[in-house]
Amino acid sequence: MHEFSLVQSMMELVQQSAAENGITRVTSVKLIVGKLIMAQPELLRFSFGVLSEGTILAGATLDIDERPLLMRCQECGNEYTPDFFEVVCPKCTGISIILSGKELHIEHYQGDSEEGDGGFEGGNGATPPAG
Repeated sequence: MHEFSLVQSMMELVQQSAAENGITRVTSVKLIVGKLIMAQPELLRFSFGVLSEGTILAGATLDIDERPLLMRCQECGNEYTPDFFEVVCPKCTGISIILSGKELHIEHYQGDSEEGDGGFEGGNGATPPAG
């Protein structure tokens, strides 16, 4: 189950950023996950719940934005969303390229600082290493 390693890497990135910005508690994290990453959202959430215990992310919500696989044929320009990775265009049998579906990054996170200034939102599209 590579979801555990993906979540662990994501949490390390968020904790590092939070420390750099004086954040003492993270309240939510938004993760962008493409279909080709083959990570199950329910397993990502489960992993997050288990791994966040005892950290500044404990109790935070994990919002997952799943991106579909979108392909474009280099011959005819046909764009299609196959269920599985399919490089052959169903319209003309030309070779296609991936437009979306391989994303994996933290879009942003929110949290509270020591000063209680009402919150913080951070994120720079950092990508956890594939696990």
